[in-house]
Amino acid sequence: MMSEFAFKINNMNLYYGDKHALDNINMEIKKNEVTAFIGPSGCGKSSFLRSLNRMNDLIDGAKITGDILYNENDIYSKGFDVIELRTRVGMVFQKPNPFPMSIYDNIAYGPKRQGIKNKKVLEEIVERALKQAALWEEVSNRLDDSAMQLSGGQQQRLCIARTLAMNPEVILMDEPTSALDPIATQKIEELIFELKKEYTIIIVTHNMQQAARISDKTAFFLLGELIEFDSTSVIFSNPKVSKTEEYITGRFG
Repeated sequence: MMSEFAFKINNMNLYYGDKHALDNINMEIKKNEVTAFIGPSGCGKSSFLRSLNRMNDLIDGAKITGDILYNENDIYSKGFDVIELRTRVGMVFQKPNPFPMSIYDNIAYGPKRQGIKNKKVLEEIVERALKQAALWEEVSNRLDDSAMQLSGGQQQRLCIARTLAMNPEVILMDEPTSALDPIATQKIEELIFELKKEYTIIIVTHNMQQAARISDKTAFFLLGELIEFDSTSVIFSNPKVSKTEEYITGRFG
């Protein structure tokens, strides 16, 4: 039977050299939900997010102990296919980072790298991804234009479409709206709400109202520790830990 959880994290610790960045994290992340990570800057939430598709491997001196299971497989086990993992667990970054090429080529880039050469298939992938990212109607008649000509909000939706073109199961989002204006932010939030029907979404946000609006579960991190993890309604209305309540009500952070 397939597990209802995308990730199971057991006794996970992260070190950057001598710095103990995350301390004994335990969490289960359900499929087809939006899970938000909140907490003050430097609390470890982005480091934890990047551990879920092994982006921390790219940092010198990063070391992880404990288990991170994705679909019941230990992603840090010897011989685990990291490229396959990053295809299944896509990432959208804080600042939009489109490639300096056309809108079409941004989306087709990943599928082409996977060996898809058929022009018709590529066109279908590009159209599907842009529609899923709620961008198709805005760009369908200018696919050959440079992605750099798009607005910030459109660029971020393009980056989401680029991730979707790889057919992931999970989408990691690291403060995806922090560089955007309120209207662009609202579009991304509406998009997240739609995407969770088909994908598991894990989002780091410094905006507590955003976490309250869009997530099913919320995890509160402080100084490298997971202080509390529960349904979003509990975290924001009736947290069990006083530190969570102090952060939510703005008494520190």
